[in-house]
Amino acid sequence: MFYLDLFGKLQEFEVEYLLIGGLAVSLHGVERSTMDIDITVAMQSANLDKLIACAESLKLKPVLPLPLNSLLDIALLKQWHKEKNLQAFALRTEEIAGVTLDILLFPTVGFADMQQRTVRFTVDNTQIKVAAIEDLISLKQSAGREIDLSDIKHLKKIQSL
Repeated sequence: MFYLDLFGKLQEFEVEYLLIGGLAVSLHGVERSTMDIDITVAMQSANLDKLIACAESLKLKPVLPLPLNSLLDIALLKQWHKEKNLQAFALRTEEIAGVTLDILLFPTVGFADMQQRTVRFTVDNTQIKVAAIEDLISLKQSAGREIDLSDIKHLKKIQSL
C-alpha cells in the first residue's frame, strides 16, 4: 500500500516531517475520506535533501513542471508563496492515479513547535508522525474551507473526551 510505503521511506530516510490534513484527522479518530497525503517538513537543506532522496526512491515527481530539487531553493519557494500563493509543493507517482503528496511549505504553525507535540501512530509496524489535534485545528482554521471547518468541529469533540 502506497501510504505505508511512503511513511516507511520517510522513516528510512530520516525525514523530519509531520502528517497534517485529512489523513491526520482520520488517524486521530474522525471518519474522513481523502486521497491525498498532506505533510509539512523541517525546511532545512539537510532535511530537504533527505526528502528529495525519499521522493526519488518512490518515483515521485512534482505536479508542476519543475525539477524535484526546486525544493532546495527556499528563497524561491518563499517568493512563490508570497507572489503566487504557492501553499504546497505537490508530488505524485505515475504508478498510482489520484494520489498526491502535498508538502505544506510554510504552515501557520511553526514546524518546530508542532514537532514538540508530535503524536506517533504505528500501523503495520510503520511509525507515522502526526500533528497534534491542537495544531491540526490551528492549521485548518487558517485554511478555512468547508471541509476544514467540519474537521475542526469533529476534532474539538475528540479533544474534549
